[in-house]
Amino acid sequence: MKTNRREFIRVVGAGVGALGMTGAGRAGGADGARSVPAPLAPVAPAVVGLPRNWRGLRKIDAHNHVFGAVHRTNADWSEVEAMMEAAEWLGIETVCCSRPIVAGVLVDIATVREANDSIIAAMKRYPRRLAGYCFVQPGNGAAALDEIERCLDAGMIGVKLYNQFKYTDPVVFPIAERCVARKIIFLGHSGHVTDARTQQAQPRISDAADFAELSRRYPELALVLGHINGGGDWEWTIRALRECPNVHVDTSGSVLEADTIGRCVRELGHRRLLFATDMVMEGGVGKVLSAALTNEQREDVFWRNMQRLLDRRRA
Repeated sequence: MKTNRREFIRVVGAGVGALGMTGAGRAGGADGARSVPAPLAPVAPAVVGLPRNWRGLRKIDAHNHVFGAVHRTNADWSEVEAMMEAAEWLGIETVCCSRPIVAGVLVDIATVREANDSIIAAMKRYPRRLAGYCFVQPGNGAAALDEIERCLDAGMIGVKLYNQFKYTDPVVFPIAERCVARKIIFLGHSGHVTDARTQQAQPRISDAADFAELSRRYPELALVLGHINGGGDWEWTIRALRECPNVHVDTSGSVLEADTIGRCVRELGHRRLLFATDMVMEGGVGKVLSAALTNEQREDVFWRNMQRLLDRRRA
């Protein structure tokens, strides 16, 4: 049974501590019979309260945005400043941002470049706190590949695609191939939408089946399915990714159902999960803190899994 939002808030307030298990014991008679593992002890009950020093836990937000045109003269930086202030308060050391063209709108390369210029400006303003994804529109052809190179030269960490094309469309394949060649992250907007209104608004949105097909075509691609809690049927999404080990899932989105993180861990394993907020910053941190994870699992989700993807370029 799904937990409602009020229950989720209660769970976050209570928090969850580390889980403990005993090690193996020795069985056998006095004659030195062979050892056998002792049964695992029951999982320890949840500890009331947030994990100790939760703000001090290292965190990398793998999916966020700068939507303002902050590259322009006399730009309004207030929204970016508020995001960075929230990140500092929540203990998020790096926020990975893009500025996508939304609503499925098809634009020319000049508009795409301007969107990325805002991210470059934000990276320069916060060089140790803000990392950038290069938004591209595959329909721009070779110019999109050139834009990826321009953004990587400016220090960006990967590519962000929105919903202009399904990720199984051959027009996307050169983008995926460039990501493989450059060993960078491919972060994709996603959703298994079930309501007619959203389907009409985003007819080319990619769901987990599209990610799975792209991952089978490019098994070396560092593919990240964006915002598991961004809307649509997240349980279907998780099931559809069981056999796709190179697809990571980011935890972001404004749907705060308490079991999402636990279900992802049970079905996919904790190493395929990336902490992210997509602008829902307090809820994004809270859902990971409230999940029944060991300390090691929580740190993997909060930062190590993302760091492993980033380290691929250095390898």
